[in-house]
Amino acid sequence: MDIDVFAAAHAREWERLNDLVRRRRSLRGEEIDELVDLYQRVSTHLSVVRSSGQDPALVGRLSALVARARSAVTGAHASAWRDVGGFFTRVFPAVLYRLRWWWIGTTAGTLVVAGATAAWIATNPDVMHAVGTPEFIARYVDYEFANYYMENPRGSFAAQVWTNNAWVAAQAIIFGVALGLPTLAVLLMNAVNVGVGAGIMIAHGQGDVFLGLILPHGMLELTAVFVAGGVGLKLGWTIIAPGDRTRMRALGEEARAAIAVALGLVVVLFVSGLIEGLVTGNAAAGHIPVPVALGIGGLAELLFLVYVFTVGKKAHQEGETGDIENAPAAVPVA
Repeated sequence: MDIDVFAAAHAREWERLNDLVRRRRSLRGEEIDELVDLYQRVSTHLSVVRSSGQDPALVGRLSALVARARSAVTGAHASAWRDVGGFFTRVFPAVLYRLRWWWIGTTAGTLVVAGATAAWIATNPDVMHAVGTPEFIARYVDYEFANYYMENPRGSFAAQVWTNNAWVAAQAIIFGVALGLPTLAVLLMNAVNVGVGAGIMIAHGQGDVFLGLILPHGMLELTAVFVAGGVGLKLGWTIIAPGDRTRMRALGEEARAAIAVALGLVVVLFVSGLIEGLVTGNAAAGHIPVPVALGIGGLAELLFLVYVFTVGKKAHQEGETGDIENAPAAVPVA
């Protein structure tokens, strides 16, 4: 297809749609019908241009026009709360389910690295001494590890944890565009840090303390990080092996799905941050029994997995891909 000829043939339709969108608040009945018709036609044009893979600039221009037109067509008929509900009942869980093997594999690999690091630290005194001085390690085991969860007010600590974890997850996803290599580095660093802490505590007979204070919030928190890492790796792999799609189209579709995951994980990490600040912190201070804290953390993790493998599976089987550009439009009324 000659993209220049195609653009010239449809330029007047695109200009007309842009004009109608700009005047959407003062359109007459017949103009509203024309707006809907042009929105549908230009959406088809966008698919054709994207499939050709010849002109990314034109794809971007038409994508912006179609998005504005969609907002004009659906804005008066679909509430924001309905959109939010649709996102969390279809888009977000569907992409989590579709990419499940990527983040399950990331989970397994990270746990192997963390476990190997912990075993190496715990069984090799020379390695532990390289990590820090005996005084530093004794202070970490006897005071700093547990005090980390108690030294700040619960609310501000939860907010701090949420912000930090959301940033780590965002990095893991965003770095996927660099073939996933920085994502691997983020995951490796996270795994090694967890392994070092575990190894030090286990070597000093405090393995139960480590698990009792890490697992309540860590089950959901680390799952979110693993999901972000898996999505980032999938994004990088899409650039290397786009399959039967053009590389540009494949990257666009997976990047939009990755954005959906990033948005959804903000809520997941908010929950894990609350657990860390309010549950783990109180467990560290002795105000909540550790088994109760573990039960709360385990319940949160179970609910997340049930959400993915029931709600997400159903949405995926119904054709939802997690591509936020494919959100259904409401039926327009002239």
